[in-house]
Amino acid sequence: MSLVFSYKEDFTLESGKVVQGFHLAYTTWGHLNSARDNVIWVFHALTANSNPAEWWPGIVGPNAFLNPEQYFIVCVNMPSSCYGSISPLSTNPQTGEPYYHQFPMFTTRDMVRSYQLLQQHLGIEKVYLGIGGSMGGQQLLEWAIEDPALFENIVPIATNAFHSSWGIAFNTSQRQCIEADPTWKQQHATAGIEGMKVARSVALLSYRHYDTYQQSQAGYTPETAHLPVDEQVARAETYQQYQGEKLARRFNAFSYYFLSKAMDTHNVGRGRQSAQKALQSITARTLVIGISSDLLFPPSEQAFIAQHIPGAQLSVIDSFYGHDGFLLEYDTIIKLLTGFLDISSQHKQLSTQQVLINQ
Repeated sequence: MSLVFSYKEDFTLESGKVVQGFHLAYTTWGHLNSARDNVIWVFHALTANSNPAEWWPGIVGPNAFLNPEQYFIVCVNMPSSCYGSISPLSTNPQTGEPYYHQFPMFTTRDMVRSYQLLQQHLGIEKVYLGIGGSMGGQQLLEWAIEDPALFENIVPIATNAFHSSWGIAFNTSQRQCIEADPTWKQQHATAGIEGMKVARSVALLSYRHYDTYQQSQAGYTPETAHLPVDEQVARAETYQQYQGEKLARRFNAFSYYFLSKAMDTHNVGRGRQSAQKALQSITARTLVIGISSDLLFPPSEQAFIAQHIPGAQLSVIDSFYGHDGFLLEYDTIIKLLTGFLDISSQHKQLSTQQVLINQ
């Protein structure tokens, strides 16, 4: 079920700026059970939406591993995105016009604090499992630190405790592509869209891997393979162009720009002494998953997370898909989740038995 949560009060961001209310688009499946302990909270990545059944088939949705017949599943479209939540194209109540370039940036921590208000609205007091990859995993870690008692289990995938200089450099280059578009400074919804297409092609280089391109995009397009060498077109070239065009059909440059800036600010240690100290405050049972070929969020970043969350497990999936492996290796992710959650259920039953014995 697709819904919208509206918050009418002032909301203060980490920057100190105040938003005069906001709205969040979110999707729910299933129902809360009588014990109210069957909540799954899914966090989406940069350009996805609040319907993980679309972008995580097999993991979430009817007849999937995380099935609404068993769980109450919640996924929120993050602020700044273009899929229904407050964004740069939303109306600024102070001007009556879209925010555009004046949109106040929501950090990942701001996003989590907005979700907490939705959580209260839904009457959720406990989350059985929080799961998310990439920017979604960043938000999950933030929330598990903000409210350690909320989550029973968390599974951050292909993510980090603070965004690296390498990641910031990639995002900066993508924003420079948008800024170089002559239309970017204009006040309309399609401003900067050609620049965003180029930005997306840059992003793909960080999402995939050398081997990915060698195995799937080698050689020349069939239409040009027989032509003189100066007229041949590489498959990798058309693939990059296609990915930019594909994103432009469903996204806008403003959301892309502000979401990338939000990712750059991610640092669970900000105002909490250090990232290590912040991670140590997480009490949820934790499975951290990395992707062996991930260039953007390398496995060393997941190892850092697992090292500092008490009792955390670490699994690294061997994949040639690079960072996008967290979206594509769902069969392996399901196997890891199955073992992790089975152990969690056994642990929960044992804990209950111990309480009954102690009583």
